[in-house]
Amino acid sequence: MPTSLAPFRHRSFLLLWVGAFVSNIGTWMETVALGYYVADTTQQAGATALIAAAGFVPTGLLGPFGGAIADRFPRRRILVTTNLVSAASAATLAVMIAAGEPPVPLIALLVFATGCAGAFGFPAWMSMVPDLVGPDDLVAAIGLGSAQFNLGRIVGPVLAGVVISVAGVPWALAINAGSFFAVIAALAFIHVPGPRHDARDTGIWPSIVAGWRFTLHEPGLRVMLLVMVVVTLVASPFIALLPAFAVKVLDGDEATASALVTAQGIGAVAAALTIGSLAERLGQRRLLVGAVTGLGPALVLYALSPNVAAAVVALVVVGGFYLFSLSSFTSISQTRAPAELRGRALSLNLVALGILYPLGSLVQGRIADTVGLRVVTAVSGLLLLAVLGAGRLLRPGITAPIDIPPVVADR
Repeated sequence: MPTSLAPFRHRSFLLLWVGAFVSNIGTWMETVALGYYVADTTQQAGATALIAAAGFVPTGLLGPFGGAIADRFPRRRILVTTNLVSAASAATLAVMIAAGEPPVPLIALLVFATGCAGAFGFPAWMSMVPDLVGPDDLVAAIGLGSAQFNLGRIVGPVLAGVVISVAGVPWALAINAGSFFAVIAALAFIHVPGPRHDARDTGIWPSIVAGWRFTLHEPGLRVMLLVMVVVTLVASPFIALLPAFAVKVLDGDEATASALVTAQGIGAVAAALTIGSLAERLGQRRLLVGAVTGLGPALVLYALSPNVAAAVVALVVVGGFYLFSLSSFTSISQTRAPAELRGRALSLNLVALGILYPLGSLVQGRIADTVGLRVVTAVSGLLLLAVLGAGRLLRPGITAPIDIPPVVADR
């Protein structure tokens, strides 16, 4: 079996991967269905943006608490609870929309509830992965997790379009509600180690502080987090600006935007299916440095695309390098943090994504309104390269700690 598919040899990982894939398809169906419904009924871009923000903001706000909870309580119980909450929220949305036209703030509140459940569930899920596959297959398992997310991003919108056209928006939401039970069913057949017996000897906030202190003082994690901050703030906003790029730069429409999103997903899936082999050959440090270094020129290539076809090809490359980068951040966090601190170490990644990605998107969007999207996207790629080059020049060997075995945690 190829290295990148080796985690599927572990029955528990395979079951949970399939359950998560089914659930992820449902989640993307809801994302498309709600976006369409709100845009169609309100004709207001602000309302659509409110719904999107309601689902994303909890990641940055509650990620630290989700990480601490994942280290203190049985992760199986956390995932069952959060998936039940998400299923209830999706079912309520389906019933409300089938019954009439609920106000946008109420829809946003339910989406926010689902986002909160995800903020607690995601650290538990990611913290479980090393226990399901072991250290040798961890990087490949993270890649496969990213693959199922991006496959869901491709399959879910297609299914949503079919279901909405045949049966309507409520049915797409109802299918999403049912999809969460795929994860719950998978959890019933796997064994997950429990937390340390003394995990709850300290309060939640001291527990969060201890986890973050370890992350910020552990040399490899500190370097990884620094690189992640730069990538998230400078490079990641291309995702939020993609629809505008399709319309304003390429003179396209919804189909153009869909083609660009799909291209990014294809690149991510391809990268996810090869990251295990690359990590085994290159090591975590070289893979991370190569991925982030390649992301800069790829963004410039995308920014200079003269037409839709060229942009699609460029975004396949961008999606691949971006996936390599994100998976490297996750795998380094999981391998360098001890099991009892893993959730809290991963929570810093969630905070970076939840706060810096929207901030970077807002700043770059405002600048793009003045100088143009091509310029902003190209400069972001060049700036990423410049920051990396300055780091290597001013601090030679700055990424070397990633290759050094992790220090023992101060619990």
